[in-house]
Amino acid sequence: MEINKIEKILSNKKELISATNKCRGDILKMTTLAKSGHPGGSLSTIDMLYTLYLVADIDPKNPYKADRDRVVVSNGHISPAVYSTLGNLGFFDIDEAIATFRLAGSIFEGHIERSVPGVEWTTGNLGQGLSAACGMAVAGRVKQIDYDIFVIMGDGEHQKGQISEARRFAVKYNLKNITVFIDYNKLQISGDISRVMPQNIKDEYVADGWVVLEIDGHNFDEILNAIKMSKSIDRPTMVLARTTMGKNVSFMENIADYHGKPLTEVQLDEALKELGIENNLQYYKDIRSKFVADVSKHTFHRDDFNIDTGMSKIYNIDASLDNRTAFGNAITDIVQLNEDKIAVFDCDLASSVKTDKVEKEFPKNFFQSGIQEHHTATMAGAASVNGVVGVFADFGVFGVDETYNQQRLNDINHTNLKVVTTHVGIDVGEDGRTHQCLDYVGAMRNLYGFKVIVPADPNQTDKAVRFAVKEYGNFLIAMGRSKTPVLSDENGKPFYGENYKFEYGKGDILRDGAIPLITYGAMTPYALKVRELLSGKIDIAVLVFSTPLAPDMELLKRYSGKGVVFVYEDHNRYTGLGAILSQKLCEEGAGVKVVAFGADYYPYSGKPADVLKLMGLDPLSVSDKIVQNLSK
Repeated sequence: MEINKIEKILSNKKELISATNKCRGDILKMTTLAKSGHPGGSLSTIDMLYTLYLVADIDPKNPYKADRDRVVVSNGHISPAVYSTLGNLGFFDIDEAIATFRLAGSIFEGHIERSVPGVEWTTGNLGQGLSAACGMAVAGRVKQIDYDIFVIMGDGEHQKGQISEARRFAVKYNLKNITVFIDYNKLQISGDISRVMPQNIKDEYVADGWVVLEIDGHNFDEILNAIKMSKSIDRPTMVLARTTMGKNVSFMENIADYHGKPLTEVQLDEALKELGIENNLQYYKDIRSKFVADVSKHTFHRDDFNIDTGMSKIYNIDASLDNRTAFGNAITDIVQLNEDKIAVFDCDLASSVKTDKVEKEFPKNFFQSGIQEHHTATMAGAASVNGVVGVFADFGVFGVDETYNQQRLNDINHTNLKVVTTHVGIDVGEDGRTHQCLDYVGAMRNLYGFKVIVPADPNQTDKAVRFAVKEYGNFLIAMGRSKTPVLSDENGKPFYGENYKFEYGKGDILRDGAIPLITYGAMTPYALKVRELLSGKIDIAVLVFSTPLAPDMELLKRYSGKGVVFVYEDHNRYTGLGAILSQKLCEEGAGVKVVAFGADYYPYSGKPADVLKLMGLDPLSVSDKIVQNLSK
């Protein structure tokens, strides 16, 4: 952002007044045409929003340049204001935005999407915009690129706790290039914000260490001077902008109903007359009627990047370590080779999730958020679409379950995030059922873009981590807590050794046989024990499917001739690999019975082996159940 640019705009405010007036007409036209949308907040925000985009260093002809300023709109329902602003500033054809707003197949959706040029982050779930801005600031810091980040937020959304997490993080890391503008119209869907849920927005920011400026959000002098002042402040800045819901349309002003209620065509005509704007709604109706959806327009910008993953570490079969340590060693190697391309995020668990080596050796790449998982999940995702790979390490119940909504939004944003969770499954043992994450596969199965890897030993973990970091897209790498034997082949050599190459969707024959017992992750050594117990009775093949959302069906076909497949997992039996294979085999009409051994209920607190025994999931119990099933 250039100060000279602000001075130039201040000297010619008539153009600014005229432009925002046109935007108001566009907002009302598109919401009336769509018969839905959020005109009230769009009208209260438009003066600030248009000014910010006008001042910011963002080129409509090159909206993705690395050093551009960023504008994050946290309250994504004000999409009419965003589209009218960007369209009138030349990012796209404003007529198309007005005509196809909220029309199936149009990129101009009800809540803003990153597929629209000029939109930095898909929002809709309130309370996540400031976290996304922190991610963008972190990415700039890692890449040593300077830019300003402006965040538009609603007042009602400040009832969300994630915002307080983001405020604290921004102050801790002195993200002074972030300036927040709050649309303080004091109304939300249910009425006055003080009645719906009392809050003191200003004092909350001050208490967390922000500088707060107060302005009239419709006064261009005050808006521009606040932007200018924020550049000279050495801390994150919040601008509390007093605004009016439905501003400049008399019968809409200060009426909460217009938060999400469009005008009728009669009301639109009246409003446009007040604004002095031509009512050409029929023109847009005609364009809308001829619209043909083109799904290819729903694309998302990707920054070019190339990650050097280095050489894999090979652990010998006598090594004593857990998969999380192998992850920690691998990610430290990768950061060392890519110091300007990787950001590692932690939530007070570095020594447990093994990111402490990165913290010690590469502190510029390590970001400690404390016990603030919701903020960190969003921040890591946003960083990953701003030129760095985001690595978010946490326990399973926090990185998957507690932050499921944030991971869903990351998925919708097509992020390049690597979620690494330790302490999943029954292997957590003594921590008990509150910490035994039994749905790490099933939960991510609901998200269309996430790939899941559950490595079986430290060697496979090393190779899987290097694979996931190099591949663009969202990955969950899940592992237990306990030390894991380094798996060997039948010659006593590391099974996942020098000649092994990790391929997503490819299963492994750990031990060959006739009847398949499929497993993954921490249960792999137990599966080998089952095979040992059944030796001489039943010829068990132990197959490792480390990518449960993409099971190797071609490999499985080689073992399905006996008509039964056994699955052994430390996961909810109804949503894990057994359920996935049941569905796929049923869809293929394979006529194969799937018998899954997994958790039927929340487990107990105790040593993993003891808990498995109580649940009938220890190797002896499973081997007996296999015999019983085959004897029927």
